[in-house]
Amino acid sequence: MGAQRDAGVGRGPASVTQRAVRTTLAACAGFFVCLYGLDRTVAATYALFSVVSLGALSHIPGTGRQRAAVMVKATPVAWVLITAGTYLAVRTWSAVAGMLLIGFVLAFVAAAGPRAAGAAPGLQLLYILPCFPPYAPDTLGDRLAGATFGLALLLLAEIFVLPEPPTRAYRLLAAEAAGTAALCAAELGRAPYTLSAASTEAARAAGESLRPSRVAEADRPAGPGLRDRALAHAGMVCRTLLGRLANLPPPPGGGPPPAQGSDLLFAVGGAATESAALLNGTDEATDAAGALRRVREDAAEAAAVEQLSTAARGRRRAALMEAAAAAVAFTTASELAVRGRRAPLPAETDRARFWYAGQRAPRLWWHRLVAHAGPRSVYFQNAVRISFALAAARTVAGVDSLPHGFWAMLAVLSLTRTTASQTRATVRQALTGTLLGALVTAVLLFLIGGRTTVYAVALPVIMLIAFRVGPVRGVGWAQGMFTLVVAFVFAQLAPVTWQLAEVRFLDVIVGSLIGVVFGLLAWPRGAQEELHRAVALLLTRAAETVESASAAAVAGRPGRTLDDRPLRKALLLAESAFAQRQGEPRGPADAAPDWQAAMMAGHHVLWGSRRVLGHGGPALDEDNGAWLHGRADGVTRRLREAARWAGTGLAPGGAPGPGGGLTPEPDGGPNSGPVAGPDAGSDVPPHVAPLRFFTALAWLDSLATDIERMTASDRSPGPAGPA
Repeated sequence: MGAQRDAGVGRGPASVTQRAVRTTLAACAGFFVCLYGLDRTVAATYALFSVVSLGALSHIPGTGRQRAAVMVKATPVAWVLITAGTYLAVRTWSAVAGMLLIGFVLAFVAAAGPRAAGAAPGLQLLYILPCFPPYAPDTLGDRLAGATFGLALLLLAEIFVLPEPPTRAYRLLAAEAAGTAALCAAELGRAPYTLSAASTEAARAAGESLRPSRVAEADRPAGPGLRDRALAHAGMVCRTLLGRLANLPPPPGGGPPPAQGSDLLFAVGGAATESAALLNGTDEATDAAGALRRVREDAAEAAAVEQLSTAARGRRRAALMEAAAAAVAFTTASELAVRGRRAPLPAETDRARFWYAGQRAPRLWWHRLVAHAGPRSVYFQNAVRISFALAAARTVAGVDSLPHGFWAMLAVLSLTRTTASQTRATVRQALTGTLLGALVTAVLLFLIGGRTTVYAVALPVIMLIAFRVGPVRGVGWAQGMFTLVVAFVFAQLAPVTWQLAEVRFLDVIVGSLIGVVFGLLAWPRGAQEELHRAVALLLTRAAETVESASAAAVAGRPGRTLDDRPLRKALLLAESAFAQRQGEPRGPADAAPDWQAAMMAGHHVLWGSRRVLGHGGPALDEDNGAWLHGRADGVTRRLREAARWAGTGLAPGGAPGPGGGLTPEPDGGPNSGPVAGPDAGSDVPPHVAPLRFFTALAWLDSLATDIERMTASDRSPGPAGPA
């Protein structure tokens, strides 16, 4: 069995074996108790398939207790689906309409995070099973009782049978990273006022530990709720804080820094320590976050009074203010992650940045789903693809009276992938495995005949092998072994002949063909093509934002805010496409562009523009304004070229640049000032400038580094190439 992604991803043989044992134990116990103990054939069928749906077909991430928590929430949904399927089975058209709607909704809620995405395939099966003839609403009680019994057994098995060790919660990882940030701030506050190599490496490692790809899937804060959003936000700004501290310029002249800079570092360290304790669950209220806000306000007022700074002093002050801003955001996000809607928000909190604070769960869910309700969202694409394929399979099964037609729908559900090429490869393996499994099944059914005791004794062994071998050896083995499993199950429910194997193979062929057809018709390249398009749009929106924010900084327009909703929408779509692309096959790893750098650039543009616009004051003088304008022009030009590169793989002039990347900009002229590399700031004019100049300059330099990292690929990322 397999869901819409590869079954073996992220699973070692030991964990697969443990899961196979739990699923087999719960499925067989429920089936045997209902069939042989209670003489309830319908209840036995639903007890077994409810376990198979959420235990084998679904891929709910996490430990046994984490999966059990998801199953508890999914049980009422299962009741609704079984009831709906039972009554909609009255006509083929009503069953098909229900499949179209329910199939879309269940697939689309994958936008809510990995837990919802993992449970969706199994819940689809719990509608598919009752929506087939016979139309028997009088058996609804047995169906619900059997499904509930099976799910209860599976829940107990997940908790008590071969329990897995707990994983590191994201909150604890964020707390550890905050502790590292506090140590870095303390070290920067004493001579020699720079981080040692060991501390720099510790900061880098702490930041890396917060990357979602380094965190167990069940522990990633990916849900639409307030606490998940806040925890994800806390992880992102903590990484930013660590990066700012690691790259903090030394004090001018190598001597001790001004007292105000030391106060800022001390306040940053105290706030990070307080937030770490909060995330760890050892909350000790010290008002360190409030102290940081006050010190930051004092530093901003002092900078406004001073007006002008030398290059070295201005760069350090701008970097300190950015570190303080990241620390303030981290403390706020940590409060929201732990206390939820009860978290007190200071009056000066950036409401646009923490828009989700105080929002109720239904509104946040609605916001997440509406954001993906369009053809450019990979979640929307997946939902359309699978719902139409399942509806087509139900139509064929109903119109042609396909025997055991739900197997065809099960084949669609378990074999359809997010790309047409992946679906075709999966179908080839599945048909080969099913054919061999059908041949073996036909022989065994012919030899065993009607001796149900033999089927009952052999079922647990065959089921255990199927659920153990399938995820490890691939979809061919999974389909072949599952053919044996369903044959041995139905042989105990009613008399069967060897022709049952023939019917099973026919159904899988029908389901496979439907899956291939809809894989070709509906976004056949999956997230690969959408990722190129989404990143190109993201970089275009980023260029527009950089252009507007830089112009405002040069003109000195205090209090102006930009409409960054288009950028936020583009960033959301790019991140969802990137997340799905991680589960699709690709070429050699060294050929893939650093798409994550594009996501980082989007975040840097979004929040950096707000920081730049937060510094008011008069317009820059002619020299500084021209310099900053030229630097901004260079960055926006590179962003637009990167957008073209992401969408087509072509460098300026219509031909691929070296290695498929961007052709370097020629030097010369005020608008082609240095824009790349960490040392770009060394080219700052020697005269003095206000803090706003250095804040904007540091922001533009970081964006240039993001662009260089993203486009430094060995191969063009265009849609025709690998990704």
